[in-house]
Amino acid sequence: MSVTQQQMMQGFEKPSFWKSLSWFDWVWAALVVAGSVYVYRNFPHLMDVYEIAILVGSAASLIALGWLWKPIRGLSLAVAIISLFGISRYGTDLGLADQEFFLKYLVSSQSAVMWMSALYVMATVTYFAHLFSGSDFVGKVASAMTWSATTMGLVGLMVRWRETYLVGADVGYIPVSNLYEVFILFAIMTALIYLYYEGRYRTRSMGAFVLLVISAAVGFLLWYSLDRGAHEIQPLVPALQSYWMKIHVPANFVGYGCFALSAMLGVAYLIAARVTPGSTLARRLPDLELLDDVMYKSIALGFAFFTLATILGALWAAEAWGGYWSWDPKETWALIVWLNYAAWLHMRLTKGWRGTPMAWWAIIGLFITLFAFLGVNMFLSGLHSYGGL
Repeated sequence: MSVTQQQMMQGFEKPSFWKSLSWFDWVWAALVVAGSVYVYRNFPHLMDVYEIAILVGSAASLIALGWLWKPIRGLSLAVAIISLFGISRYGTDLGLADQEFFLKYLVSSQSAVMWMSALYVMATVTYFAHLFSGSDFVGKVASAMTWSATTMGLVGLMVRWRETYLVGADVGYIPVSNLYEVFILFAIMTALIYLYYEGRYRTRSMGAFVLLVISAAVGFLLWYSLDRGAHEIQPLVPALQSYWMKIHVPANFVGYGCFALSAMLGVAYLIAARVTPGSTLARRLPDLELLDDVMYKSIALGFAFFTLATILGALWAAEAWGGYWSWDPKETWALIVWLNYAAWLHMRLTKGWRGTPMAWWAIIGLFITLFAFLGVNMFLSGLHSYGGL
């Protein structure tokens, strides 16, 4: 090979991943490590060896995520700063939530969740305004609202985590234990997954559809809180007092968020497929190939996390109830959800199914998932009955 050919080949060679990292990437890693060390040094009495392993794994995952998806850094730093501010306003007195200005109107868990709810609903309206107007500025405002809502939702969960310990040292738990808390988690996860695809594909035309399902979750959340008082912190039942909850539930809701996103993109696909080609609306709706691709990638990602969550749930069940599988209604419907999306991916990958049939299937899949998530708690009873309405 000549010198010129060697130089040309070297020009096409990509630098290794480690060499591609900038100094700011390493600053990010150092900040995450410092935060993890701070947590360990200040709360070692609240962690056993398994929870220390979860802390290490979470730190490594956050570092990697920050390297691969840069916007998560700003989100993480904003959540950390605002959460620490909120926690500092409490001191050791939970009663300050209704007295201290910033807690009452901004950074108590309930206030932050209300901000999250309002911002998600406003973002939904603004994304529709962007879709119909075609204004890039309106689209940027919608994205900013979604990022802000996600920030406040995460702040709400972080501060609520501290609030559970202020209720009582024996009460404290990670706030992903009941329907109120996991609906917040669902909204956050769905929004984060959408924001990733929005940045990845550089289009905001999907936002109006995806934010609809988040606004629906917000509507349920507000009803559940205001009508049922679900935001009140209650001690956990014995089965939930486990480190398994810290990994099983978040993994589950990455899956649920992906499945919800894919269903809403399925709705967008069906609408876009029926709009008159060349019309103004057709130009502003997402491209059919884009929708099909994101729908597939979202279901694939969700299926991977849902599979992981199901395995973790079986391990948790063995520890809590003495068996990996008991055909409890929640477990049975989780299997139905898993089989549904396994079949969806099978038909996509082996038969090449695309387009309208898969969009309908994704929408139907959301209803199956919704029943597994919520319907089982409403209409059936079993070992998971602590999650009922």
